[in-house]
Amino acid sequence: MSYRNPLSSAEDLEGFRLEGDGALSFPQGRLRLESRRPPEDGQDANVVLWCPADFGPDLAVEWDFWPVREPGLAILFFHARGLAGEDIFDLAPRSGPYEQYHHGDLNAYHVSYFRRMWPSERRLHTCNLRKSYGFHLVAQGPDPLPAALDAQGPYRMRLTVQGGEITFTVAGLTAFRWRDEQPLAGGRIGFRQMSPMIGEYADLLVTAL
Repeated sequence: MSYRNPLSSAEDLEGFRLEGDGALSFPQGRLRLESRRPPEDGQDANVVLWCPADFGPDLAVEWDFWPVREPGLAILFFHARGLAGEDIFDLAPRSGPYEQYHHGDLNAYHVSYFRRMWPSERRLHTCNLRKSYGFHLVAQGPDPLPAALDAQGPYRMRLTVQGGEITFTVAGLTAFRWRDEQPLAGGRIGFRQMSPMIGEYADLLVTAL
């Protein structure tokens, strides 16, 4: 069983949920995500776009990614559900600040794969995997993506979760592999960005494993 979405027009986003003051457009025939607010607004300027589908625990998530403007940061949330297993769309409204996602009323994994917000992140590029509830850094590996100035996408991103083992690859290169002995039981996926980053996305494919 699989879910596929080209993310090429506004019609493709039917049922998606945007949290935060974001702008969605398709200037190149692919989804462009950006904040409407300046980075000086801090966490209030950040955005999350949730896919409407709910997925099981074992899956592969693939998408094409283009970094358009930095600094900033891009994250994929996955296996997001309420602390008692609720649909996250039934929880209290969220508006983008990161604390709502790692110390709020939900559990999730977060893979940050384009970390270029702060000087320390630009000095050495890594992909980070965190698990919440909480802000637990559980795995880290190299990020091979170039700076936005040199990017020649698309870059195919692939995340797999099977039997608690999480593997993340960027353009066929493995960034990290980690096994969770107490894995989360599936849920929703969402794309997060920190202002002022602009990213573009296309050809989202989620396959049950």
